[in-house]
Amino acid sequence: MTAAVDLYSAGLEHGAEPLVLGYRDGSTRTLPVGTWTATEVAGDEGLLDRCRGATLDVGCGPGRLTVAAALRGLPTMGVDIAAGAVTLARSRGALVLARSVFSALPGHGRWNTALLADGNVGIGGDPVGLLARLKDLLAADGVVLVELDPPGTASGQVQVRIEHAGMTSDWFLWAHVSTDHAEVVAEAAGLYVAEQWKEAGRWFAALARP
Repeated sequence: MTAAVDLYSAGLEHGAEPLVLGYRDGSTRTLPVGTWTATEVAGDEGLLDRCRGATLDVGCGPGRLTVAAALRGLPTMGVDIAAGAVTLARSRGALVLARSVFSALPGHGRWNTALLADGNVGIGGDPVGLLARLKDLLAADGVVLVELDPPGTASGQVQVRIEHAGMTSDWFLWAHVSTDHAEVVAEAAGLYVAEQWKEAGRWFAALARP
């Protein structure tokens, strides 16, 4: 069986057929590859307006936000485990490390902003652990800018797999966090919700230390 990260990379690099996320309950959703590979997406503006100083784009994918933040003059680095995503991001001029956010990263304790856009708060299936890791990476006055699911939607850990071009990956853990549960998840990670906003049908929150 193909590793999920390899099938995801293949779908990004050879996008003739859609990337699909399959859930254990049998439901599926087509992943928005066109959004990830775009240069600008509605709702990005407000997110980028809130970036300050050294910015870490977690799960940067093809580097849309990494590039956009750098073009605003911010020292910006992306991090992603998918080789295909890293290749695409670098081809667009983004500074990207091919590694997990849980691995050793430069600038430990000095990042001013961490981005978790496009559902990346679900990385690893443990939003609290992920946010606690970012809190550790941030400077004392740093913030995590996170994109959330709409109000009224379910939050929690799920098992999913990637489906592409007739192939299916192994199962892996992911998570969803509704804007309704942002405060609970933030507090469990030692953060608080400093701001919430909606733009272009997308929901966001800024999380900071108390």
